[in-house]
Amino acid sequence: MATEIRPAHEDEMGDFGRIGGYVYGGSFGDGPDSLNATANRAEWTVCAFVDGRMAAMFATIPFTMRAVGNGIPMGGITSVGTLPEFRRQGLSRKLMTQALSDMHENGQSVTSLWASQAAIYQRYQFAMTTVLRDYTIDTVDIRFHDGVEAESQVRQVTPGEHFDTIKGLYIKFIADRMCYLHRSGVLWRNNMLEEIAEDGPTQVAISYDTDGTPVGYAIYTLRSGKVNHNSRSQELKIREIIWLNIDAYRSLWQFIAAHDLVGRISWRNAPVDDPIAELLAEPRLLHAQDREGLWFRIVDVVGALASRGYMSDGEIKIGIDDDRLTPWNNGVVKLNISAGAGIAEKTDATADIELSLKTLASLYTGFRSARDLANWGLLRGDEKSVGLADLIFKTPASPHCPDHF
Repeated sequence: MATEIRPAHEDEMGDFGRIGGYVYGGSFGDGPDSLNATANRAEWTVCAFVDGRMAAMFATIPFTMRAVGNGIPMGGITSVGTLPEFRRQGLSRKLMTQALSDMHENGQSVTSLWASQAAIYQRYQFAMTTVLRDYTIDTVDIRFHDGVEAESQVRQVTPGEHFDTIKGLYIKFIADRMCYLHRSGVLWRNNMLEEIAEDGPTQVAISYDTDGTPVGYAIYTLRSGKVNHNSRSQELKIREIIWLNIDAYRSLWQFIAAHDLVGRISWRNAPVDDPIAELLAEPRLLHAQDREGLWFRIVDVVGALASRGYMSDGEIKIGIDDDRLTPWNNGVVKLNISAGAGIAEKTDATADIELSLKTLASLYTGFRSARDLANWGLLRGDEKSVGLADLIFKTPASPHCPDHF
């Protein structure tokens, strides 16, 4: 059998859609017009053709990701799949190897994905770097333990007429955070503002401070007949809460709690450091559960270290365990940080800390501390170097990405 690895041509995107419809069981539609085909461009793809037939697919969407004050180019891996008769023949590894090489050439120093199965991607040095926190609570159980009422006022608004306002608030909120994406119009429409018939129309509520300045928003849906309750059968599904200060955050939860006919509030993609559990009188009634979120990988260590923002200055030399997929990363990289900006370069000096690319992904995003990684045997270095790594890679907030792609 002859195998060819190359991007799909425009007239082959129907085959791309058909494979996606099959391997994902119709989750994104069936046939040539599935979302796998319509949401991707031919130039983003790399596919495996066996004897001229498309056997496996892969796409990388060009995104910009926030990294502690900076926006960095990120390759968003999506629509990965192989037809059953071509599995276990190494096609996925060939596609991943080619895609990582292409990203390196295109200046995308990091990549991430939503994993269908974690085991597949951990062998490619991806690490889980965000957590999705799941809440389910009744409106009658939303009471602040301190009894403090927010001063900010919330108004339910029309999403289209106030899009610029919510977009501006989102940009301010994510500025210094990690792993949030710069949202294009398409990303807004396909995620936070998507219309899903069974959930009801997409709703937006904006919080205004006492001066009338927008300081936060909630995006949600509202639909009756979802809860088995004789007088409160409505369900309110939160998609996102963005806040510039804690008063705005409180005001949005007060607004949500004022929906007297709602018997269930659900939020399936809250950040792991969301503050509501610290505010409620009975936080256990959130019924909080954590699920795995984004999986992240370093494509180019030098580029990734140089483009990230930092909260502490210092110099550290990082040794990378050999990686066959991205051999350009092997060796030691010296990172020098001044005024929050990093300069990274290869060096022949001895490393202060040593770790795999998978472990570096956890450290780089602030998902894991150097101390924890060292305690678990995943990072090697003396006490001083581990402490320095903790300071250097600290983030203002936990990494989070609410946008699927």
